[in-house]
Amino acid sequence: MKRMIIDCDPGHDDAIALILAHRVADVVGITTVSGNAPLSATTENALMLTALLEVDTPVHAGAAGPLVGEPVHAAMVHGESGLGTVDRIPHSRHVASDDAVGYLLDAAAEDIWIVAIGPLTNLAHAIERDPTWTERIAGIAIMGGSAGVGNATPVAEFNIYADPEAAARVFESGVEVVMCGLNLTHQFLTDDGIAERLRAADVPTARFAAQICDDIHGRMESLTGRRTAALHDPCAVLAVTHPDLIETEARAVSVEVDGTLTRGMTVVDQRITRRPNAPNALVGYGIDAEKGMAQVLDALGA
Repeated sequence: MKRMIIDCDPGHDDAIALILAHRVADVVGITTVSGNAPLSATTENALMLTALLEVDTPVHAGAAGPLVGEPVHAAMVHGESGLGTVDRIPHSRHVASDDAVGYLLDAAAEDIWIVAIGPLTNLAHAIERDPTWTERIAGIAIMGGSAGVGNATPVAEFNIYADPEAAARVFESGVEVVMCGLNLTHQFLTDDGIAERLRAADVPTARFAAQICDDIHGRMESLTGRRTAALHDPCAVLAVTHPDLIETEARAVSVEVDGTLTRGMTVVDQRITRRPNAPNALVGYGIDAEKGMAQVLDALGA
């Protein structure tokens, strides 16, 4: 069973990813970051998930804002709380620390993957504090970026757009990176049929996930006219635990930090007619959605 630390900003799909990870991997810790919602909300959501799962995984609060500029949130998609109208679960959990970076450095081990499903601020701080950190972990699986269109802007995906400088630092660090971008995650969708299957399971995690689906499907319907939503973040978990389900190609990836129209864009060198730049990431291009969804539904109790 793969060991991992989840660096996250829950978030509807982060919540599903946290449940999945606890079922299919050894999650040794959770670090939180500002992203889908402010740090206080994402940390509270992570704590609530550990209560739902009845696990003692330590939660360490991290960066409240990006390396440069002001925090960017996604209230239109995730609501002010990060989980929209999903019922809150009462609990008495508390953070293990407010030093996520210190935890990441201390917990580093050659068999531990970092599954980063929010802005990469905590990871950039860890690299800045100790550049050898990237040599002491197995690698980083990222839900972020795109080899195609964006969502925060026409070309930038939200997690990268929320802290491009941090993302650039991670991609330039030399660490082994698996990138699950929008071009991949938009192939992995939930719909109202999935929500009904979860509701019918009648177990706490499935009921919680059904509410997540109902809420996000409603939000997507108002934004796109379709009651479907991509399960972005679970893809990064599956890239570590079930790599056979993800089709990847070695690519050179750079992050645009200056462009007026392209800030936050992951520039993926996909040229085949010229000698490409040296690859620094495995970029996801395809997913076996049927088998992947089976893993997610099983983890949720459906």
